[in-house]
This record gives sequence, C-alpha cells and structure tokens, in this order.
Amino acid sequence: MLRKNQTFLTYIQRLYEQENRKDKILVKHYRKGDFLFSQDEKPTKVIFIKEGITKCFFTEDNDKEYILEFLGSGEIVGEIEFIKKIKCLCSIQAITDVSVYAIAYDYFSELVKTDLALNNLLLDVFAERIINTSSRASFQQLYTIEHSLGKLLELQAKQEVPLSKENMASYLGVTIRSLNRALKKVRINY
Repeated sequence: MLRKNQTFLTYIQRLYEQENRKDKILVKHYRKGDFLFSQDEKPTKVIFIKEGITKCFFTEDNDKEYILEFLGSGEIVGEIEFIKKIKCLCSIQAITDVSVYAIAYDYFSELVKTDLALNNLLLDVFAERIINTSSRASFQQLYTIEHSLGKLLELQAKQEVPLSKENMASYLGVTIRSLNRALKKVRINY
C-alpha cells in the first residue's frame, strides 16, 4: 500500500550532499493537498520523495479517481515521463506535508548516461512496480470488496497512513457508497 525505497533515498541523499552546485538538485516542500505533478501536464523534473506521503492516481474521463499507489520516502516519480518524453501519466498529490529532492531533466539525463548505480536502481524500481501492479490487480479481481477493505485497514493501521474514505474508495476502485456498505460488513466481522 505505502511504497518506500530506502536504497533510493540513501542514493539521492548522498548525491545531494556531494553535489557542489545545489541548483542541480533542489529540496522542495509541498503542503498537504499540493500537487507535485498533474495528469496531462508537461513535467520538467524528476522527483525523489524525501519524507511524507503522496498518492499517485489517474483521473478518468468521468472525473473519478483511481489510486495506483501511496508513495513515501525514497520513491521516485517523473522518471517514466522523462524516459518516454511524454506528459504526466497521472497526478501525484501530497496527502501529508512532503519534502522532495527535485532534479532538473538536463542533470537527470546526464546521470542516466553516466551513473550505473542509478540505472540499476531504476531497473529495480520498474521490476518492483510490475510485481506490485500485477499482484494487486489479481487480488482485486479475485477477492470481495470486504476482504480487500479488511486488508487495506490492516495495512493502514500497520503503516500509519492517514486515509480518507474518498482515498480508500479510490484505492479499491469502488464508490463511496460501496465502501460504506463494505465498512459496515467488515466492522461486524472484525
């Protein structure tokens, strides 16, 4: 549910500390509710989350949101758009106050061409995302909403992620009404 990547965080912190020109990697702060990226807009940077929690989501043509993941410290966003030279696939919004390392495209391009450690970390991230996406998709197709909600509530408590009903429903891919019905059933069974 909440993705974190301590290895990537250590990498970017070390890179930031070694960088003489701090204009290549900036530390930026976002308040709860701020957008780091907006779907269909042209990105200009790659972001590594330093601390805080964001949600990564699609807004469909019917204005409904579908949350792909919640991202925490060490997670990278904007790299797919950089590699494919496309507009933002989805929106990234802070659900707590967030601090990030923002890297301009020209510097990130230089790193991709010269830094084997970065490339290995990127490959690992891509593989991890494929695994997570496929297992989550099968889980949501094979289990009831109540079962998925129970697991989500367990993870939420374990990882201490603040989730509104709207975010829970968007993460599960259901309406608020369906979520409320499932919450009643889950409370009876738990």
